[in-house]
Parts: sequence; structure tokens; C-alpha cells
Amino acid sequence: MKIIPIIVLLCMITWLAGRSQNVHHKFYKSTYYSIMSSGRIKKINAELNLLNSDSITGKEAYEGALLMRKAGLVKLPTEKLKLFKVGRIKLETSLLTDSTNGEYHFLRLMIQENAPKIVKYHNDLEIDKLYIEKSFKSLSPVVQNAIINYSKNSKILNSSDLIR
Repeated sequence: MKIIPIIVLLCMITWLAGRSQNVHHKFYKSTYYSIMSSGRIKKINAELNLLNSDSITGKEAYEGALLMRKAGLVKLPTEKLKLFKVGRIKLETSLLTDSTNGEYHFLRLMIQENAPKIVKYHNDLEIDKLYIEKSFKSLSPVVQNAIINYSKNSKILNSSDLIR
């Protein structure tokens, strides 16, 4: 008879532990850009899960860029291509919907500048650079900071062109 309360207690502890791990986290752009630059698949997957469970403006663009970033990190060529294609469609669709969004152009520029030549995803680098420079001052400070940090290692973006 003493075993039943112990089993009930263990079940409750397990249930509570599971609930605490499923706490809904919020999307933060600073975290997103940190994850994009980290190149760690576990973090990318966690951010993709967060985006899938959240309804934020720009969700498709963020998912698309993350999927393409992930494509560069997975091992299997078929998986690389599949992730890249799905991500490309999401990001390009977002750009078609909101073609003047400087942040979306930044996401695409990051991917295009680092994409392997075989995927033939380099055609809009100059267009994206111009949109980023044009809209830089109107972007949020978090996105501005991400752009400045990225420009330190970019062959396309130059931080001095952003602050004119």
C-alpha cells in the first residue's frame, strides 16, 4: 500500500519536469542573429521549433534563412539540397510579399554571400546591398547591430557605407 503514494509522487514529479521543459520561449531577433552566426545545428533546430510554434511578423523569412543556414551544416547532400530549396522558397516568398524590407534583404545577402556556387544563389547581392544601405537607419537597433557585425567579415557590405 505504501508503494502507490510513491508512484503517484514520481508521476507528478515527472509531469512537472516535462512541463518546465516545454515553457514557451519568445522570439528575440538578437538571439536569432546570434544563432545564425553560431552555425550550431542544435540551436538552429531549437530556433526553428520556436518559429514554428509562434506567430511573428516575418516568420517565413526567418525560417527560410535558418533552413538555408542549416543546409550548409548537415552531412547528406540530398538533405542539404532539400533544406536549401525549402528555405529559398520561404525567403523569396517573403521578399515578393515585402520587397522593400531591408531586413529580408539582409537575410538573403548573408545566405547568398556564403552559399556554394553550385546552388546558383548569388544574383541579387548588389540589389540587397543597396536595399540594406538605403534602409539601414530605419531598421531596429538589433538588426543594425547584426548588420554591422556581419559587415566586419563581409566582402559585399562595408560598415562605412551604412552610416552615410
